[in-house]
Amino acid sequence: MSQYAIKFSKEGYICYTSHLDLLRLFKRAFKKAGIRLSYSQGFNPHPKMGFAQPLSLGYVSVGEYLEFETDKAYDPGELKDLISAQMPEGIRIFSCESMGGQKRSLASRNHAAEYIIGMPMGRELGREEVETLCCDFLAQESILVLKKQKKSGKTKEVDIRGKIQSLNFLAAGENLLITGLLDSGSQSNLSPELLIAAIATFLGVSLDRSEVGVMRTKLFFE
Repeated sequence: MSQYAIKFSKEGYICYTSHLDLLRLFKRAFKKAGIRLSYSQGFNPHPKMGFAQPLSLGYVSVGEYLEFETDKAYDPGELKDLISAQMPEGIRIFSCESMGGQKRSLASRNHAAEYIIGMPMGRELGREEVETLCCDFLAQESILVLKKQKKSGKTKEVDIRGKIQSLNFLAAGENLLITGLLDSGSQSNLSPELLIAAIATFLGVSLDRSEVGVMRTKLFFE
C-alpha cells in the first residue's frame, strides 16, 4: 500500500457541501479517475481516506487536506492531475505528496488552525480603535461562552481563553476582520463559532450570522 495526501481549496457554492457529501464526492472522483484505493477489512469495507480536520458547513478554505491509501504506487504529480480532472468548480487541488513512512495520520497530528473571520459592524472603524479592542478582549482572564453538548444537547458555559493561540483585529470599512490561530484537533479544539459569539458579546453587537464569513487559511501539524 502507498500513502498520499492532497492539499485543496473549498470555495464558492461548494462550501455548502457537507463533510460526508464531500467525502462521497472524492470517492466518486477517485473511482472515475481509475485510482485504485485501498479498502478496510471486515463486513463493511470502505476506502482508506479521510480529512485532516473536517470543515464546518458554510466555511471556505484554501488549505484543506485529504489523506488516502492506494493498492499500487503512483507518481504524486500524476495523482494530482488525475484528481484535478474530476473536481467540480470550487475545489482546486494544489498539491499531492507521498506520505510513505509516516505512522501517524494528519488528523492525529493536527494541533492548530488559522482562520480569517469577517464581521459586519455597521459603522466605520479606526485602526487604533480595533487594536485597543483586540488587546482588551485578550486581556480577559477568562472568556466564557455557552456551548451545546453533543451527547446531552444541553448548553454548558466554557472558557475558551486558553484555546486562542493568537488573535488580531483589523479595520476594513464597516467590517471587522479577525485573524486567529486557534486550537484544532483531537486534544484541544476551538470552533470559530464560539469565538464569533464571544467577540460579539464583548463588543455588544447583535449579529446576523449569515453575514459573517469564515475562511480557514491553514492547518498546522506536529
